[in-house]
Amino acid sequence: MMYVLIVFLPLLAALIAGLFGRAIGDRGSQLITCTAVIISALLSWVALYQIAFQQTTEVVELLTWIDSGDFDVNWMLRIDSLTAVMLVVVNTVSSVVHVYSIGYMAHDPHKPRFMSYLSLFTFAMLMLVTSDNFVQLYFGWEGVGLASYLLIGFWFKKPTANAAAIKAFVVNRVGDFGFALGIMAIYLVFDSVSFDDVFAAASSQVGQTFEFLGYQVDILTTICLLLFIGAMGKSAQIGLHTWLPDAMEGPTPVSALIHAATMVTAGVFMVARCSPIFEYSPDALMVVTVVGASTAFFAATVGLVQNDIKRVIAYSTCSQLGYMFFAIGVGAYPVAIFHLFTHAFFKALLFLGAGSVIHAVSDEQDMRKMGGLWRHIKITYAMMWIGSLALAGVPFFAGYYSKDAIIESAFASGSPFGMYAFWMGVAAAVLTAFYSWRLLFMTFHGEPRASKEVMSHIHESGNVMLIPLYVLAAGAIFAGMGFYGPMVGHGYEAFWGEALFFIPENHIMHDFHDVPGWVIATPLIATALGILVAFNMYIRRTDIPVQLAKTHSALYQFLLNKWYFDELYDFILVRPAKAIGRFLWNFGDGKVIDGLGPDGIAGRVLVLARRASQMQSGYVYHYAFAMLLGVAAFVSYFFFAGGH
Repeated sequence: MMYVLIVFLPLLAALIAGLFGRAIGDRGSQLITCTAVIISALLSWVALYQIAFQQTTEVVELLTWIDSGDFDVNWMLRIDSLTAVMLVVVNTVSSVVHVYSIGYMAHDPHKPRFMSYLSLFTFAMLMLVTSDNFVQLYFGWEGVGLASYLLIGFWFKKPTANAAAIKAFVVNRVGDFGFALGIMAIYLVFDSVSFDDVFAAASSQVGQTFEFLGYQVDILTTICLLLFIGAMGKSAQIGLHTWLPDAMEGPTPVSALIHAATMVTAGVFMVARCSPIFEYSPDALMVVTVVGASTAFFAATVGLVQNDIKRVIAYSTCSQLGYMFFAIGVGAYPVAIFHLFTHAFFKALLFLGAGSVIHAVSDEQDMRKMGGLWRHIKITYAMMWIGSLALAGVPFFAGYYSKDAIIESAFASGSPFGMYAFWMGVAAAVLTAFYSWRLLFMTFHGEPRASKEVMSHIHESGNVMLIPLYVLAAGAIFAGMGFYGPMVGHGYEAFWGEALFFIPENHIMHDFHDVPGWVIATPLIATALGILVAFNMYIRRTDIPVQLAKTHSALYQFLLNKWYFDELYDFILVRPAKAIGRFLWNFGDGKVIDGLGPDGIAGRVLVLARRASQMQSGYVYHYAFAMLLGVAAFVSYFFFAGGH
């Protein structure tokens, strides 16, 4: 019963707030949705204790969903250690975002709709993480896609918000197409979509091939790569990442929910859940490693020069997801999920802290128009410091334990691709520290760059927005040290049970504890270097950034324009699609279909009608002539017909 409540309370709240929002009012909607999600969050912590620490697994069968011939799918809730961790992450962050939204959206006229969408998003994510089969997983997967579309485009009167929502939806369709093909391939090969059946039979397909797109290809590698394409879309990996920064057009609480704990981590969760398949496909894991490591570095470089406070944090999310994927790629699944767990707290803290800053400076998001704010919003300043220390991996904050474990795992794998991931991870660590402190220094230090009117209105957020920050700050400080031992320490097998799978040859979880001292020190040196460079450029010598941008203008523009991915896609995909569309519309639809079809027939009828109307002249001899023509035609027809 507890697990049913955890999953369905947010859905019930979403329905009540969405359907009866006008009747119960703003306060009623906020009260119902916040209460439901907070109860879910508290129960999730109970579930984590019962499942992970007492080493049990629960399966709750709700109903028969699809029963068609040999294809039957039950609606079941699968609660193992991996699910329990995800329940805690999703519900904890969602509950603080719900409460924070009461303050942040105080002046919005559509509060019930917003709260309803937040709870719907939470339900869809819970459906995804508790799934027991691939069809249910796909249902939750598409559910978060729908809810993210509604939330990103919440301010639908803003053209940029509509464009961002459509972009997120369309880019995710690309990934979801691959994901759907992967699920179809799974059913084709295993004759089942149940996790238990598929995972149990995965080893029997090692080395087997089937025909795909006219080629004989390895079954497990093909399935894994198709599933990973879905993960790349949802988790914004390089190539399918372009929707993520634009999603900043939604309200800031949405950014925290989508980018910190929920939607973007769905891909990481899915690949970890499918570890029994991926473990038997080293080629697929190699691809995951390279894509993850490349994303970690790419997104960090772009974050260096962004000026929108939320976009810096968005690219940071993209980069951190890359870390999670290359941890999975080298086989360190628990380390990836541990980083997902810690990252949720400090990234949500940074987003909501940024929201508090934006709230204070009259909705301004450009860091170039801030500066000198720390005296005015000291609590928010302290919270942003905690979030940045955790993100950069400074010792004893949450990110230090999880991010360093990922970098050590990449080194311990010993493979060429693992070493590529290791060095990309170290490089990204330098850049992460730099852009984090660049954000802090530009926003809170130096001379105020905002107008006097804005500076006169700066104020600290109310308690309804600050208390959620305190909760997340506690997670950003203690989640790493508190869960390092159970999740990735030497007793990790007891915590995870059978939720994550390792082939006998995979010793990464033991090996990463025994890496050389210089490997452990390297990320710390990288972090210190990034912070010192940022201090030198944005506190001591504030003229350096401008000089560098002028001296290396090509590189600066390359990074500022996000490696020109959007422009490239526009040139390769969007413009040709528009040109084809214009041709089909003008020639195909206009000239062929309409010209020969409705417009053509209607035009001919009009011409005939006009000619016929000319006979209606009022002269008797005209009518007599028409009658004679008719009689002649009639007689001729019968004569020739009779002749045959």
